[in-house]
Amino acid sequence: MNTGIIEKEETLIIETPERVPLEFALASIGNRFLAVLVDHFIQFFSLFVLGLVIYWITADNGVDIGPPSDEEPLSNWVVALWIVVSAFLFSGYFVFFEWLFNGQTPGKRLFKLRVIRQDGRPITVWEAISRNILRIIDSFPGMVIPIYSIGLISVFLSNRDQRIGDLFSGTVVVRETIENAPSFSETFGSNVGDSALRRVCQGTEFEADISSVTNEEIEVVEMFLRRRWDLKDRQRIWMAWRVALPIMFKIKPAYKVEGFSYEGFLEELLHRHRLRSSRF
Repeated sequence: MNTGIIEKEETLIIETPERVPLEFALASIGNRFLAVLVDHFIQFFSLFVLGLVIYWITADNGVDIGPPSDEEPLSNWVVALWIVVSAFLFSGYFVFFEWLFNGQTPGKRLFKLRVIRQDGRPITVWEAISRNILRIIDSFPGMVIPIYSIGLISVFLSNRDQRIGDLFSGTVVVRETIENAPSFSETFGSNVGDSALRRVCQGTEFEADISSVTNEEIEVVEMFLRRRWDLKDRQRIWMAWRVALPIMFKIKPAYKVEGFSYEGFLEELLHRHRLRSSRF
C-alpha cells in the first residue's frame, strides 16, 4: 500500500504502510525566518573572514586588489577567485548542509527544524539542489540581501507552508517535537536481556552498500528492535522512523515504496549486517 498523506492545520500527517499516522508539526514562518537569518549571518561572516584572509595574503605580496587591470594580472585572479568563492558559498551553502546533516542547516538545527520529503522520507541530494536552486526566486526582490517576498507569499498560499523551492522539489519543513515520541534515553536507558530478535514485519527488500553502517548504529537498531514491544504502536513507528532516517540518508537505499516500512527496513538491515559479519 502506498503511503498516504493527510493534512490538518499546521500539521502534516503521513500514514505509514502499517496504517499508523506519523504527525509532523509544520515549521512556523517565524522559526524559518530566524533559522535562515542565522544561516545568512554565517554566510556573510564567512565572506568577511575570507575577504580579510585574501587581503592579508595579497598585501604581504604587494598585490593591488583594486579593480582588475592589465598592469596587475594577479589582481584579476584575486577578483575572479573572490567572485567564484562568493557564488559557491551562497549557492552551495544550503545544499551542502542539507545534504550533510540530513535536511538541516546550522540555522535549522539550532531551531530544531528539518527538511523532509512529503512522504516522510529523508531528502536526497537532488531535493537539496532543486529546492535551493529556486531560492533566488523565493528571495526576490533581494539580491545581495535576500528579502524572501515571493517565498513568504508562497508559504501563505500553500496549505503545507511551502515556498517555491519546496513546491518544486516536493519537500516540507517540519519542527522536531520531542513530545510526539519517547526519547532515545527513555527507550534505551534500562538493561534488557539478550532476547532473540524476531522478524515480524513484511519483508522490506532494498539495494544498498551497508559497509558504511557503523557498529554503534547497528547497536541502536538492535536495541530498538528488542525494546519495541514496550512502546505503543504510534511510538514504535515513530521511533523506527527516527532510527532508520539517518541510516537511510547515509546508505541511500533503493527500494519499492509498496510494502515498505521503517521497522521492516531495520529488521532487514540487521539481518544483512549479521550475515556480512559472519563472513569475516
